[in-house]
Amino acid sequence: MTDNAASSVGPLVTGSEIARLAGVTRAAVSNWRRRYEDFPAPAGGSASSPLYSLPEVQAWLEKQRKGQEVSPEVELWQTMRAAYGERMLTGLADVAEVLAGDGEANLPDDVVSRIRELSRTEAPADVVNGLAERFMDSARRSGSDQVTSERLVRAVRHFAPDLPSGATVFDPACGIGSLLLSVAAVDGTNCCGQEVDTDSARFAQFRAGLMGRSGVRIVAGDSLRSDQWPELKADLVVCDPPAGVTEWGREELLLDSRWELGTPSKAEGELAWLQHAYAHTAPGGQVLMVMPASVAYRKAGRRIRAELVRRGVARQVVALPPGTATSHALPVHLWCLRRPVSAQVTDMNHTVRMVDLTDNDPDGSLEPRPDQVADVPLIELLDDTVDLTPGSHMRARYRDYPGEYAALRQELAEEIGRLVALLPPLGPGDGPGSLDGAATSVAELARAGLVAYEGAEPVSTSDQLDTDYLQGFLRSSVNARRSTSASGTYRLDGKGSRVPRMGIDDQRRYGSAFRALSEFEEGIRKVDELSRRLADIAREGLTTGALTPPEK
Repeated sequence: MTDNAASSVGPLVTGSEIARLAGVTRAAVSNWRRRYEDFPAPAGGSASSPLYSLPEVQAWLEKQRKGQEVSPEVELWQTMRAAYGERMLTGLADVAEVLAGDGEANLPDDVVSRIRELSRTEAPADVVNGLAERFMDSARRSGSDQVTSERLVRAVRHFAPDLPSGATVFDPACGIGSLLLSVAAVDGTNCCGQEVDTDSARFAQFRAGLMGRSGVRIVAGDSLRSDQWPELKADLVVCDPPAGVTEWGREELLLDSRWELGTPSKAEGELAWLQHAYAHTAPGGQVLMVMPASVAYRKAGRRIRAELVRRGVARQVVALPPGTATSHALPVHLWCLRRPVSAQVTDMNHTVRMVDLTDNDPDGSLEPRPDQVADVPLIELLDDTVDLTPGSHMRARYRDYPGEYAALRQELAEEIGRLVALLPPLGPGDGPGSLDGAATSVAELARAGLVAYEGAEPVSTSDQLDTDYLQGFLRSSVNARRSTSASGTYRLDGKGSRVPRMGIDDQRRYGSAFRALSEFEEGIRKVDELSRRLADIAREGLTTGALTPPEK
C-alpha cells in the first residue's frame, strides 16, 4: 500500500491491537473475521499480517457492541485464575481435556459454566488457542521464560526449512506446544514432543487434537535424563531449551552416547540440549536451537563449538533482536545445524553464515540487510576462542568502529550516572527485626480479595495495598528462604510469604524505594551488556587497526 492510500483510511492496526482494543484474544478477532461479513476488510499489510483501518474497526466494534462489556473468554480466564491461582497450567490442561470430550477433569462448577457459555459461540479450537494466547501474554508481562515467546516462534518459523508432507518434526522441550505446532504446520507432518511439566504436555496434546492435528504425539518426562524417543530420527528438530540450568544431570549422564561432540560442562546445559537435539536428527536433517548469546563465546563450550565447526555441522548463527525473548531484553541466538549425509571430510573452505539482527526491531523484518550478513570460512572460526557471535564476524568495512566506540562509551557513562541517581536515599531504621511484629501472609491478602496473580507474582487489586511494597517484601531474605526448597530451587510460596502491616502512605514510601531498587537492578544488567559490547568493539578495533590508542 502506498503512503497516500494509507493516509486515506487513517491509522492502521494489527489483529493484536484490535484484540487489545476490544479486550479479547487474537483468536476471537480471527473468529470475527470469519463469522461477520461486515468485518472491515484489510487496508494494508500482507495476507499473513493484515492491517485494518482504525476508524473502520472502531465503528464496527461500536456497531456490534464488542468490547463494551467483559467478553466471555475474559470471564473464563478470570474465573480460572481465581480457581487455580499459580497452577494455571493445570487449569489449561483440565479445560482442554473437557473441550476435547475426554472427561470432566473435576473442574470447578463456575469454570464449567463459563466453558459452556463460551462454547455456544466459539469453536473448541478457538477457545483453547485463546487460552494459550492469554497464558503466553501473562508470561510475557511477568518476564517469565516458562513459554516460548511469540516473537521467538515467529523467528524460528522464518528460518525453518520448507518441509515435505510426511516429514517428522521433534521438540524435546516443547512446553505448551506453541513452537512445535507452529513450525510443523504443514498437513501430514508428524510431530513428536516431550515436556518435563506434565500439565504442559497434557495441554499441548489436547490442544493439538482440538486443532485437528492427528499426527501429533507429546509425552511427559525429562528429555535429558529420561528420553522417551530413543529411536527417533527427525527431519527437523526445534528447541527453546531451559537456559542457565546447571542441574541437568551431568554426573549421571557422563558416558551418554549423545555427547558425540564432547561432554558438556555442568555450566553448559544448553550444549547438552543441543547435542540431544542433534542426536535425534536424521542424516541431512536440521536443528534450530534458541541459545543464550553467551553460549557462542564462553570458554567452557569451546571444544564443542570447535567440533560443530570442524565437522561442518554449524550452518548459520542468527543474533536475534533484543526483546525477542520473553524474560529479558538481551539478544538471543538461533543456531542452525545440519547433520551431514555422510562422514566425508569437511571442506575447510566451507563457510558458516553469520546474521546479526541486533539493530532491528523485534517486530520488524527478519530478512537481513547485506551489511548484516557474513559468510565466514571455517579456518577463521577455529581459533583459540571459536567465537560464534555473529557481530564479531561482520566485515570491518560495514562498521564505524570509532563512532560505535564513542557512542557506546558515552552511553555507558550516562547509564552509570543514571544508576547512581536511581539509588534511593535510605536512612537508619529502628533496627533488624523491628518490622517482624504485625505481619500478614499473601494467602490472607488473597482471601480478602486484595491481590491477584499476574504470572508468578501477586499484584494489588486495591487502593489500600501498594504492589511495589508487596513484591519488595516478598523478595526479602526471609521470604526467599521460605520459597527455596532443600534442593536450592526457588519458587514463590504465596502461602508462607509474609509482609508487615502498615498504612498505605508508609506502603508507598517503601514501594517507591523497592521500585527504585528494581530499576537499579535492571540498569546493572544493561551496564553489564554495554560493558561487554564496549570491550568487544574496543578489542576488535584495536586488533584490526580500526582503532588506535592515543600517543603519549
